[in-house]
Amino acid sequence: MGGAISGNDLTGTRVAPSRTSADWMAQSAASNRPLGGIMSGGLLALLDDVAALAKVAAASIDDAAGMAAKASAKAAGIVIDDTAVTPRYVVGFAADRELPIVGKIAYGSLKNKLIFLLPGALLLSAFAPWAITPLLMAGGVFLCFEGYVKAHEWMSGVKVEETAAAVTASSAKELEDVRVAGAIRTDMILSAEIMAISLATVSGASFAMQAFALAVVAVLVTAVVYGLVAAIVKADDLGVRLVRRESGVSKKLGNALVYGMPPFLNALSVIGTLAMLWVGGGIILHGLAQYGLSAPEHALEVAGKAVGGFIPVIGGFVAWLIAAAGAGVFGFVVGWITAKALELAGVDAH
Repeated sequence: MGGAISGNDLTGTRVAPSRTSADWMAQSAASNRPLGGIMSGGLLALLDDVAALAKVAAASIDDAAGMAAKASAKAAGIVIDDTAVTPRYVVGFAADRELPIVGKIAYGSLKNKLIFLLPGALLLSAFAPWAITPLLMAGGVFLCFEGYVKAHEWMSGVKVEETAAAVTASSAKELEDVRVAGAIRTDMILSAEIMAISLATVSGASFAMQAFALAVVAVLVTAVVYGLVAAIVKADDLGVRLVRRESGVSKKLGNALVYGMPPFLNALSVIGTLAMLWVGGGIILHGLAQYGLSAPEHALEVAGKAVGGFIPVIGGFVAWLIAAAGAGVFGFVVGWITAKALELAGVDAH
């Protein structure tokens, strides 16, 4: 029972005899190496394998994180617009309800991304990758339309009224529910575009990498957008508290916050609108290029490089700015065409 076991296993296959402690001792004596050296060598080899696997895993995480960062950067225009749009949903409420409302919208946004949009994006990537570009272009048309509507409000001085449900709300609680629901619906569209852009950025990666990168984008974008929104909506309250202090520096900073937030929000709204036109127009131009109509996108790139080449130091930025401006003008035209088409069809898109 204590010796080496050999022979056939239950399947009839010849198996090698197992090694007993005597065998290990004999090998140790023959090689003039202590038994502990053999065991420690095996342990070190195992640790080397574990370290190699850990490096591979770390590299994979780094790759996925890099993809997520790149995807988030490409969606920056929509993120800016999302940040600019959301504060209006808390206007008119008591100060103690502002952060809870932002929290509700943030929760709804994260749920939109992780529960609905992330699985949908992965299914598209796995079973219908050909549909990604058309969906991106459709989202680009929506962004152009929204950007055109906001730009038209500036030029005409006529603002789109709130929905009838919001206007006729009979209580603050009902109005809050209506506002939150409206914000989450708007966020669903913007989040879908963010996830679609992100998916296109990581489309060449493995399924697991795509899932990880998109999840990181979902959490990161939601945290950044609604963290900034929370800071923006409470900045005036912080300013009032600082004004009440005796310190001269605090009073000056408080006054700057109180009087500076309205123009800051207006500037953020302008930047967000321009970003929508630029991003939407750029998405459509890039989609057309993928279908063989690359002349418009190529012309903007050539024009940007031509002008940027004459300007030292910031030539690269100037080249990008010209290409982005061209995409924005194209986006404005697409938005105008979309608005007119909806008007002719009798559709109230507001």
